[in-house]
Amino acid sequence: MCIFAYLNYHVPRTRREILEVLIKGLRRLEYRGYDSAGVGIDGGNSKEWETNSKSIHLIKQTGKVKALDEEIHRQQDVDLDVEFDVHLGIAHTRWATHGVPSPVNSHPQRSDKNNEFIVIHNGIITNYKDLKKFLESKGYEFESETDTETIAKLVKYIYDNRESDDITFTTLVEQVTQQLEGAFALVLKSVHYPGEAVGSRRGGPLLIGVRSDHKLSTDHIPILYRSCDIRGKTQKERSGFKQNIAVIEHTNRVIFLEDDDIAAVRDGRLSIHRIKRTAGDHPARAIQTLQMELQQIMKGNFSSFMQKEIFEQPESVVNTMRGRVNFENNTVILGGLKDHIKEIQRCRRLIMIACGTSYHAGVATRQVLEELTELPVMVELASDFLDRNTPVFRDDVCFFISQSGETADSLLALRYCKGRGALTVGITNTVGSSISRETDCGVHINAGPEIGVASTKAYTSQFVALIMFALLMCDDRISMQPRRREIIQGLKVLPDLIKEVLSLDEEIQKLAAELYQQKSVLIMGRGYHYATCLEGALKIKEITYMHSEGILAGELKHGPLALVDKLMPVIMIIMRDHTYTKCQNALQQVVARQGRPIVICDKDDYETIKNSSRTIKVPHSVDCLQGILSVIPLQLLSFHLAVLRGFDVSLFSTRLHLTF
Repeated sequence: MCIFAYLNYHVPRTRREILEVLIKGLRRLEYRGYDSAGVGIDGGNSKEWETNSKSIHLIKQTGKVKALDEEIHRQQDVDLDVEFDVHLGIAHTRWATHGVPSPVNSHPQRSDKNNEFIVIHNGIITNYKDLKKFLESKGYEFESETDTETIAKLVKYIYDNRESDDITFTTLVEQVTQQLEGAFALVLKSVHYPGEAVGSRRGGPLLIGVRSDHKLSTDHIPILYRSCDIRGKTQKERSGFKQNIAVIEHTNRVIFLEDDDIAAVRDGRLSIHRIKRTAGDHPARAIQTLQMELQQIMKGNFSSFMQKEIFEQPESVVNTMRGRVNFENNTVILGGLKDHIKEIQRCRRLIMIACGTSYHAGVATRQVLEELTELPVMVELASDFLDRNTPVFRDDVCFFISQSGETADSLLALRYCKGRGALTVGITNTVGSSISRETDCGVHINAGPEIGVASTKAYTSQFVALIMFALLMCDDRISMQPRRREIIQGLKVLPDLIKEVLSLDEEIQKLAAELYQQKSVLIMGRGYHYATCLEGALKIKEITYMHSEGILAGELKHGPLALVDKLMPVIMIIMRDHTYTKCQNALQQVVARQGRPIVICDKDDYETIKNSSRTIKVPHSVDCLQGILSVIPLQLLSFHLAVLRGFDVSLFSTRLHLTF
């Protein structure tokens, strides 16, 4: 789900212009998998804003943003030429989690048939059933199957039972968010508070883009804290602190909200509120300048962002290493870790915690981390890590790997580990993200904006960042120096080797033409390349909706071999490292079952090339870096399979979130 809101204050805009901004904002945030979209705007066709603001008009449609745009222009009772001096419009794309795709389940969700309050929401409210039961007992009728509708109904319930007629919109939302459990980013609009916008977040990213024709009096918005009684009216300033694709064409000035911030715009003025002060709070939220150019987010000559980002990898890995690896004297400097590296070197174990592709980056580098640090390394899926209440100790170092830096399960795991006294390290691609702010130290991978639906260049940059960390950990150990030099010199030539792999694109496209009608594909490997199998299988599932499974080749005879026959596509990764002989044995087992494996191998591995009916030949690199080269053919394969299967890979990722 993605949310987007646009407020124009004393900047005259027609309804047509407002809707164009909202639709364009949704298109900037589009991602594959969403099923519906909607907008909420002021109703009425009078030229008088005060009349218009007395009603709210909802337009919602299943399908893509294009379908919503078409539905807007089919509306007979909506005058697109009405001009508004002040107006708040909100918009949303939905990925069904509660209720089937339908207009009634689409956002914005409303409080009642008069649309007194409407809300757009990203996340999941885990206690919505209890809230719904309570509200139904009070006579409130629900029309959707969503968890989000409980938010709108709860706002109206509090408004209907207010003790004073001068209750503010901010206070209403503060009271509502105190009752919500789960993760959310939300923005609300109301007929009772025309021209006002209120948003809040907990566990989900939310930012505010600021644009003004006049210079602002300050670059910091002070935090306003409530007194203990939330219904009271006294406020006082206290301590408290502290991309973005959709906002960048409007402004590069943004404010990143923290969990439990309530941001309100009233009479054109922004204020940020919190219920209570917590340890470590700062007194304000800074207005930051995004260092992102619009051309960075455009596709250029590529057919999709995913394709563009796959082909950006020679540059993105250079950017990850830039200023950090000195190839002349074989040294590595990670400025974000310099104040903590001695503490990390004294730790008992390293724990890598992540989800999805980021988890695979941890698996891919675990072996070399163990080798160079001589520490036990655990790699954990964040959700499972939390479900198990995994023991964490003060002498553990916990890494949190996330492209966006906003992954909800990883954030919860981070807070769990901090509460147990462990040192926390962030590996993220997003400056100012929650993980980068809340960890004790970290490394920004500097891969550049990743917009495509599936992570590609962030994976390889995370891979390189973790390799650099391993090299840093053993820089003063004489016995490790030959191995360190080998890896560093491997990093030096890595961009050129990636370019060589990308030159195989046409060959891989032909392979995709042979496979795209299949129902399933198995990907096998071991050692350094088990992670490549997992990541390749994930890309194929995510992009093509085709079943795929990454299999540890050492487990082949313990069940998976039963799936192999002359019809089952099998991709095997066989490289000349310490697992080479074992992988050759696995290859023979597949062939013996009449399998016809496609082998990704070293271009100089003449034995494998000779004994295989189909090979994808990649250049040779240092064993622990070879996974970067072997994963790229699978990224390309997933892209071409998706195109051939008729799926739109041009859309944006679920990782992008924006509000007003």
